[in-house]
Amino acid sequence: MKFFFFGNYFYALCVIALSIETAFQLHIALAPIIYYLFIFNVTVVYYTKAYISEAINTKSNERSSWYVANRKTVFTTQTTFTVLIAVFGLLMLPNIMGGISKLSLVDIITILNFPTTALLYYGVGNKLNLRKTHWLKPFVIGFVWAGIVTFFPVLYNQIQTGNTIDINFICWLLFVKNLMFIGVLSIMFDIKDYATDYNQQLKTFVVSFGLRKTIFFIIFPLTLLGFASNLLFAQREHFSILKTIVISIPFLLLLLTAYSLHKRRSIFYYLVIIDGLMFVKAICGIAAVKYC
Repeated sequence: MKFFFFGNYFYALCVIALSIETAFQLHIALAPIIYYLFIFNVTVVYYTKAYISEAINTKSNERSSWYVANRKTVFTTQTTFTVLIAVFGLLMLPNIMGGISKLSLVDIITILNFPTTALLYYGVGNKLNLRKTHWLKPFVIGFVWAGIVTFFPVLYNQIQTGNTIDINFICWLLFVKNLMFIGVLSIMFDIKDYATDYNQQLKTFVVSFGLRKTIFFIIFPLTLLGFASNLLFAQREHFSILKTIVISIPFLLLLLTAYSLHKRRSIFYYLVIIDGLMFVKAICGIAAVKYC
C-alpha cells in the first residue's frame, strides 16, 4: 500500500483515468496505449523527484521516512521509468511527426505551457518557484493537471490525425471544471501540511485563514463554482437528468470530504480518500457517457 501511494502510482492512474474521461466526454478517439504509458511514467518520475528532494530535508512525516528507507528502490524505479519515457517518446514520434510539423506557434505555446508550469512549480534556483505563490499555489497545481488531462488528449488526437488543432468552448468548460475540482483538492491537501507550510512561511489558505474559514469560505464556494461549470457543461452537451446527476456526484463527495476535515486525518486519508476523488470523478464522467 505504501509503495503504491507513496510511490505516486495512484497519481499516475488518476492522470490516465481523467484523460480517458476527457476522450469520452468530448467524443474523441482514445489515444493509443503507448500514450497512456508515457504519461503514467512521466507522472511517477515527476512526483517522485519532488518527494525525493523533500525527503533529503526532513524525516518528520511518514512519507518522507518511507523515501529515506527505500532510497535504493526509488532510485531504481526512477532510472527505469526515465528510460521508459525516452523509449515511449521515440516510439510515438512516427505517428505524430506529420502533425507536429503543421503546428503553429500558438499551438506549440499551448502544448509547452503546462509542462513548463509543472517544472517551474518546484523552481529554478531560488528566484522562480511557483510553489511559493501562496494562495495561487493550489490553482497552479489545478492548472497543470487540468491542462494535461483535458487539452493533451485533444492535442494528441489532432496531431496524430494531422487535423488543425481546435480547442472549442466545450473543451474549455471541461478544463475549467477540472481546474476547479483539482484546485479544491489541493487546498484540502494543504490542511495536512499546515505545520510545515507555517514553518516555511507559505501563506496557504489554511495558514492565512485557519481551518474553519478555509472549509466554509474558501473550499465550499470554489466547489460550488466548479459545480456550476459542471452544470453548464452538462447543459451545453444536452445531458439527460441522469447523466447530469452522475457527473455531479464527485462535487457532492467533495463537499462531504471537505467537511470531514474538521477532524485530524492520517496521511492515507488524504492519499486514498481525497486524491481518490479524482479517480471517482473520472469513473463518473466515463459512466455518464457510456452507460447513462
